[in-house]
Amino acid sequence: MLNKLQVPRISDAIASTLERRILEGSLKSGDRLPPERELAAELGVSRPSLREAIQKLASKGMVQSRQGGGTYVTDALESTFFDPWQDMMGNHPNLREDMLEFRRMIEGQAAEWAAERATDADLARLDQTFGALEASFAEDDTDKRSDADIAFHQAIGDAAHNVLLGHLSAALLRLMHDNISLNLGELKSVPAAGRLLVSQHAAIYNAVRDKKPQAARSAAETHIDFVRETLAQTLRSVARRETAERRLHTDFSTS
Repeated sequence: MLNKLQVPRISDAIASTLERRILEGSLKSGDRLPPERELAAELGVSRPSLREAIQKLASKGMVQSRQGGGTYVTDALESTFFDPWQDMMGNHPNLREDMLEFRRMIEGQAAEWAAERATDADLARLDQTFGALEASFAEDDTDKRSDADIAFHQAIGDAAHNVLLGHLSAALLRLMHDNISLNLGELKSVPAAGRLLVSQHAAIYNAVRDKKPQAARSAAETHIDFVRETLAQTLRSVARRETAERRLHTDFSTS
């Protein structure tokens, strides 16, 4: 006898569709799913089938309901990488150099692939994030600069159209967030540093827009090399200030 044709449950198909959106970054960590009525209409399915699909994703830890209403995408795809390294980064500062070396490799490849694969929608997003980056450097707000920097690099990572690279890039940027903020804060006192950073991002942006893969990789690697050197200088500067403050405190306490 012939095996019966296995027809997938509609809820499985819906869950697969939503899962694909999360994987590709159309739905990101922290995003709220559209209201049930709207999402069911968009997908052309019944609300009970949609609820069953969302429950399947919740059981995988990919979405969760929050108090006050709404279902949100979790950070499950990045947190298993992010959480243990976050603690170790704080306890072992030397890991920052290894992390930046790894980031150089990842972002160089992401920029190269983005220059080859970016769609019109990717380029429109890149326009937005680069414009926000330029605007942030016109203001004296380190948090805005840091957020704009991360958004720009994530747009490059997503434009590479490699699911693993996109999510790994997001995890690395989250992991480096405090260092990015520290670095940008210290650089505010360095003449022309802001202009240099904007020009480095512009080089990546233009190479991706002009579809020049090798130029994009080179620009991304040059940028990370600059970040590595300035971060090293920042840490040395912080260490010198802390030493001077301890000496000052000792002098006052013994006088």
